[in-house]
Amino acid sequence: MKKKNFRAPSGATLSFSELGFGAAPLGNLYRAVSDKDATATLEAAWKAGIRYYDTAPLYGLGLSETRLNPFLRGRKRSDYVLSTKVGRVLHVCPPAERTGIGKFFDTPSRREEYDYSYDGIYRSLEASFERLGVDSIDILLAHDLDIFTHKSAERRDHYMKVLFESGYKAMRKLRDEGVVKAIGAGINEVEACAMLARGGDFDLFLLAGRYTLLEQEAALDSLLPLLQERGIGIVLGGPYNSGILATGARPGAWYNYDPAPPAVLERVKRIEAVCKAHKVKLPQAALRFPLTHPCVVSVIPGAASPKEVALNLRTMSARLPKALWKDLKAQGLLDPRAPTPK
Repeated sequence: MKKKNFRAPSGATLSFSELGFGAAPLGNLYRAVSDKDATATLEAAWKAGIRYYDTAPLYGLGLSETRLNPFLRGRKRSDYVLSTKVGRVLHVCPPAERTGIGKFFDTPSRREEYDYSYDGIYRSLEASFERLGVDSIDILLAHDLDIFTHKSAERRDHYMKVLFESGYKAMRKLRDEGVVKAIGAGINEVEACAMLARGGDFDLFLLAGRYTLLEQEAALDSLLPLLQERGIGIVLGGPYNSGILATGARPGAWYNYDPAPPAVLERVKRIEAVCKAHKVKLPQAALRFPLTHPCVVSVIPGAASPKEVALNLRTMSARLPKALWKDLKAQGLLDPRAPTPK
């Protein structure tokens, strides 16, 4: 597995495996995964050379972090990079009131409370330390400061203000004291990511689904030049745009966690046709493409079984012809400014 060494603006150096492990599926996202299968999946990821693991309190309402605990306990701490998130504090509640009914299955009965304050950051991180069973976390990310999560610009801006006036001070203190090596945010939108980058001293962002084979323009217009100028890295989550770049433009394909609209289906169908002409599978192009940008340090598709880990590894390892990218650009299916694999 290839590595990317990233020197953060903070001065810390982090060694990412190009293919990371997004641990949301281990929180029983969309379907229940047994403890045995979760452990087997993590072991398969390690055997494949994956050394970057991303989780969050939200994922299974603590379940994802808890499942990482016995797996990480036997590993040398310097052998892997670990990120988790803050911005939500979990509270015990009756089962009928838990967060994520219909999204997360067979989880602890917990409800989320958004809390981006100084005390909220510390409370969230302390609970994560207990669930993970580790004594250090490499990257601490403020989670979901975007319209997608908070449903309006007003609510997003409210929580953004709370973070900058309060929680951000806690994050910087934790970094200054060496409790974490890098700070940033896990975000679903380019605009919110750029607002944070302009407003604070951050090292790295986890950007979900906004710089992919399907969409590049918004990120290339504003965000990526800004991050490159400041030396800020990106972990690219959601490389398949929540499904459609893995399944192709079939009926019922998912885009951004909803059924794909006709315009997206048509564009993906055209991308797929170019890939097919070059004997390339759509997921192979989708997984490899984002890593070519100098800001992107790792890409993290999810996996809920050893078979899915193996599939991700084969997909990442495929050799792709240069002509593929040239043809995608010639047909207006890839932004001409986007770096492409050599």
